[in-house]
Amino acid sequence: MSKLVNESVTKTIFRMAIPMLAGTFAINMYNLTNAWFVSRLGTGALAAISFTFPVVMLLMFMTRGLGSGALTLVAHAIGERDREKAATITTHALIFSVLFATAVTALGMLTVIPLFSRLGASGAVLDMTVRYMKIWYLGAIIMVLQMVTSDIIMSTGNTKAVSILMVGSTVMNVFLDIGLIFGRFGMPKMGIVGAALATILSQTAALAVAVYILVFKMGLVSTRIISPRMLFQSTRKILKFGIPGALGMILTPISAAVITKLVAGYGNTAVAAMGVASRIEMFAFMIPMAVGMSLIPFVAQNFGAGRLDRIRQARKVTMTFAVLYGILIGLLFIIFAEPMARIFSTERAVTEVLCSFIYITCMGYGMLEVHRYAGFMITGAHYPLQASMLNILRVVVLLIPLSIAGSFFLKLEGIFWGRLTTDLLCGLIGIWWSGRMLHLRENQGP
Repeated sequence: MSKLVNESVTKTIFRMAIPMLAGTFAINMYNLTNAWFVSRLGTGALAAISFTFPVVMLLMFMTRGLGSGALTLVAHAIGERDREKAATITTHALIFSVLFATAVTALGMLTVIPLFSRLGASGAVLDMTVRYMKIWYLGAIIMVLQMVTSDIIMSTGNTKAVSILMVGSTVMNVFLDIGLIFGRFGMPKMGIVGAALATILSQTAALAVAVYILVFKMGLVSTRIISPRMLFQSTRKILKFGIPGALGMILTPISAAVITKLVAGYGNTAVAAMGVASRIEMFAFMIPMAVGMSLIPFVAQNFGAGRLDRIRQARKVTMTFAVLYGILIGLLFIIFAEPMARIFSTERAVTEVLCSFIYITCMGYGMLEVHRYAGFMITGAHYPLQASMLNILRVVVLLIPLSIAGSFFLKLEGIFWGRLTTDLLCGLIGIWWSGRMLHLRENQGP
């Protein structure tokens, strides 16, 4: 039987979370270093990368939804101790991933010039954007498969392997960025195209290792179970989780765009401060994010094993951790707000706005994580649509309206108060909603 369903709940969750700390740190460093290396090529290259961001993020969110569906279903099957079912879903998820990525590549190559022209790219910037995205689209199948295979490995509870893949891929990407962008280490100097190729090559290496683990170490890929009918059935199940998950994730950049638009009304200083704030928060959430990434496989496996008592215990442990961690990190942020602000900017106007944001919003960090954990719990208990509704509630019903109202009544600080109010309310709603869903599931049975 899997360790996820028979060892101490607290020990299991944190045993899974600790290796993921390195992985989440690697993801953050990948995003920062990639942008930094491209910025060395000039403002035009950085603008080109910026134009690709919404398209790349949209496709990654869609892929992450696909991966979360496969993760949940495979973890559920493992919890039921049905290895053949887990292998069936894994094999079919990989086949569907190839079909999905092929469609993305074809559509992307056909629309690359008109799409980015419509987004506002022109001249030399458009040329760099197109050259970057043509490489990226050709490597879409690698990106999709790498993300899905990593999610499936995580469904088994082996977060250490996933973390190693993430860290290894990031280190390799940095090495290849230096080589292929600037022509170092005997590699050709390719500029912005080299950045795209570096990403694809590093993901290829991670994918090769992930496939080896799935095929030879875990035995979760089999050619005996491939048939159009079974593939269709598995795909339908995966999309049942994947589509709501992707929709919930897509709301995040939408809300960020709306908030940025509101903040822009108060000048470039405010926008700069918010950009710094997002980077600071990224590191504040690394530890609770690592815990959260462990929750879906834990909940799904225990749901498959019929151990709803362990799911309830995990809910209590992780949400208590989120609140206590949120209070601690909030206090630290209040104490060190000004020194942190000066690290990122020497302009007094920027640091004042940044400190104001931190002072107002930081005490909502814990409840924001509670809200996220509630969504993971609900997804793992096979209520993906309800989890998506929880995200919609946060962004559409609370965050955007409260930010607009706050801006109207209290100007810039009102936007920050809107964020804090949203986080506190959503945390409370998440506690109630996740408890209600688990109660319903106990009455209905797995």
